[in-house]
Amino acid sequence: MNKKISFVIGFIALSLGLSGYVSAQQTYTSFTPGKIWKDDKGVHINAHGGGIVAYKGVYYWFGEHKIEGEIGNTAQVGVHCYSSKDLYNWKDEGIALPVSNDLTSDIAKGCILERPKVVYNKKTKKFVMWFHLELLGKGYAAARSGVAVADRPTGPYTFIKSYRPNPGKMPFYAAGTDVKDMVNCQQPANESDGFFCRDFPGGQMARDMTVFVDDDGKAYHVFSSEENLTLHLAELTPDYLGHTGKFIRIYVGHQTEAPALFKKNGTYYMIGSGCTGWAPNAARWFKASSIWGPWNYMGNPCQGEGANITFGGQSTHVLPAPGKKGEFIFMADKWAPKNAIDGRYLWLPVKFENDKISINWADEWDLSVFKK
Repeated sequence: MNKKISFVIGFIALSLGLSGYVSAQQTYTSFTPGKIWKDDKGVHINAHGGGIVAYKGVYYWFGEHKIEGEIGNTAQVGVHCYSSKDLYNWKDEGIALPVSNDLTSDIAKGCILERPKVVYNKKTKKFVMWFHLELLGKGYAAARSGVAVADRPTGPYTFIKSYRPNPGKMPFYAAGTDVKDMVNCQQPANESDGFFCRDFPGGQMARDMTVFVDDDGKAYHVFSSEENLTLHLAELTPDYLGHTGKFIRIYVGHQTEAPALFKKNGTYYMIGSGCTGWAPNAARWFKASSIWGPWNYMGNPCQGEGANITFGGQSTHVLPAPGKKGEFIFMADKWAPKNAIDGRYLWLPVKFENDKISINWADEWDLSVFKK
């Protein structure tokens, strides 16, 4: 081949390659809820039902890795991790916790592994991941919590165990609680109490969940329990790897899932949803002056068109806005059950008026909406 022609062909190939690289490195300067959101490799971010932990100026986003088709709603790969310094642009850090090819493992490939949340334990200097786990081939019958640990935020995470929390433990009640509001397994007052008493010996069901670390370093596990009829808020051990046995029940008998907990000026807030499968429904929020309650139901935080279906999404996490004390970002998933990998992310600013919150839709927004 003529050297000149060879050079031209090589130059064109290089140019095309660089062009592809540049397009893959799309730089974001804003959030566009519900649109395809690409990582540093030009691939739609794959971290569904996720949460974010900040460490040394870097944000780490963990979520369910989905694949094409309905089978993608089972765990075929594991928990994916991404990192970012600005929340707009995300680097693919790979699979932090892979599922196992050992079919006898609790986290065997094909199990259901949902809503992974990672927190950092300052005392043990470990990163701890909790998630909702359903055993392979058992549908949603297991209703377990799984826990894994790592030395670095990106992992690899080592799976430790899965189980149902707080076996043989009765709920904690704040001083002044009326006896009629306490569980009585001799005469259950409602269906939810009946499920609680049924599961009392072996531990309580634990499905949709989050983990929250308070200002004093204590961590709490919040999860849908009692056949999803009631939320439990349970204290974790100092190493964050187990439960202490102290817990409360929230909004008994009202089918709440997808909890996301945060705190501002000494007040605790929590956003969740109803239980309508993959279909979106109206969000709901709660507040309390103490982590141990009482937690008061406050209605739907969303406003405007689409508020009755949370703009097509479902809560997964509430993230403190970077450098904006007392400001928060609502994170939700727009599920795509027929093609799980196409699930989208709805991130929206949380607005405060006194101690009430609201969430409004925005086609596009950036962190400048938060005043310093």
